[in-house]
Amino acid sequence: MMYADLIDQDDLRERLQALGIEIPPGATAEQACERALMGLSAPRAQALRGLVEQMLASGAEMLPAVREAISRQLLPALAQYRQTHG
Repeated sequence: MMYADLIDQDDLRERLQALGIEIPPGATAEQACERALMGLSAPRAQALRGLVEQMLASGAEMLPAVREAISRQLLPALAQYRQTHG
């Protein structure tokens, strides 16, 4: 369930879906991040980077599972993508 100041796995899934990424219902934060990185392209990397920056800067509380999934999967993959693709 989404609250204005809480980012849970459902909220993460909805935000990723808004970027056009197919995330199955009930996916965990880890699974959602995995799906978001499948077939990573420059436009998707840029959109994901913007989404992560917005979520981190929003001041909203993130559930630990969401923060861990972002820290363990999205941030390293996006950093590596930037290094290899400029």
